[in-house]
Amino acid sequence: MPTAEKTTQHPETPALPEPARTEGRARLLGTLLALAVALAAVNLRPVVTSLGPLLGEVRTDLHMSATVAGLLAAVPSLCFALFGFAAPGLARRFGPTLVVTAGMGAVTAGVAARSFAASTGAFLLLTAVALAGVAVANVLIPVVIKRYFPQRVGPMIGLYAMALSLGTALAAAVSVPLTNALGGGWRLGLGSWAVLGAVGLLIWVATVLLRRDGRGGEQQGAAAEGRLRIARSGTAWALAGFFGCQAGGAYATMGWISQIYQDSGISAGASGVLLAVVMAVGVPVSFVLPNLAARRADQRLFVVVLALCGIAGYLGLALAPAGGAWLWALLVGLSNCAFPLTLTMIGLRARTSGGVAQLSAFAQGVGYLISIPCPIVVGVLYQGTGGWYLPLAFMGALLVPQLLIGLRAARNRFVEDEVAAA
Repeated sequence: MPTAEKTTQHPETPALPEPARTEGRARLLGTLLALAVALAAVNLRPVVTSLGPLLGEVRTDLHMSATVAGLLAAVPSLCFALFGFAAPGLARRFGPTLVVTAGMGAVTAGVAARSFAASTGAFLLLTAVALAGVAVANVLIPVVIKRYFPQRVGPMIGLYAMALSLGTALAAAVSVPLTNALGGGWRLGLGSWAVLGAVGLLIWVATVLLRRDGRGGEQQGAAAEGRLRIARSGTAWALAGFFGCQAGGAYATMGWISQIYQDSGISAGASGVLLAVVMAVGVPVSFVLPNLAARRADQRLFVVVLALCGIAGYLGLALAPAGGAWLWALLVGLSNCAFPLTLTMIGLRARTSGGVAQLSAFAQGVGYLISIPCPIVVGVLYQGTGGWYLPLAFMGALLVPQLLIGLRAARNRFVEDEVAAA
């Protein structure tokens, strides 16, 4: 009968249950967001590290003085501090994923546009635009991880930190060969990194469009979590101090370790390889360390081990820089992995994603301000003494407050509890 034909169903093509469709969509969006986090991380350091090997050509072409070049070296920390403080307010208003997406747009646009700069002022301004995007992403990606991967903070921070280290090493190693392959001009060499930024931007745009909470619910959730008086938390100050000490040591190392090796008789090419080793150590360790740290109630063991690695590395560089060059590079590279440890502790020391946003902004903002003088002090000591004993003693001594403050930051505490009790 006709009615019977109309109601006949084909068992071989059953409708997918609603819960299964919802679970499949959530898994897809989670994978897309994880990819977006990794691509953002890869793009956060080439803004700076791609410039170093080409700085001589940039200075010559733009008639940039040595003083301005020195200012350029201080711009990243200043931008990270200033724009990082603004990130939580932007996240409360627009939602963290949308703000990170805008940050990726600023990175891409700034990197692309500065390759057309006709003056030093324009180059500095456009570099600052890119660094502003880096700053908000630095602060808010841990927030995105806390909000959308609350049970996988360690693995996701590990993925983020590993991709960050990979981008750092990649830009330092590839910038010159890439520039030569493109014809030898610094403009194409620097501007080509905008392509990688554009890929990351597209993935973030897709993430915002596909996530329904990327525009409305995310903002409401962030606003509902409220604003903390974060400066009342001792843990927040300890994390800021720990972040500042490790950042200062890392920037001093990246800026001067090649010169230390060259002054000991190692060739420029070999010293560049050793610098790459220092940075490359962070790629696997940055993935493993946050996973291990997140499984413990506190992270004091890791604070101690990383500080001891740094002290041994700097002592070796002072006493026998050429004799144990590879070992010292390995130890200093391990010490620099205090950065992913700090990010992990920021994610663990707050109960909510809103708390992580404010803690991340405070710790990174204050920390980057603390770090600014460290590479400058190393340079002044080197110029004043003509040797590396005193500068390396300073870099080693910096690990003592890092260790002591880190032991306080690594305790199992929550900033919300400390603020409420203050």
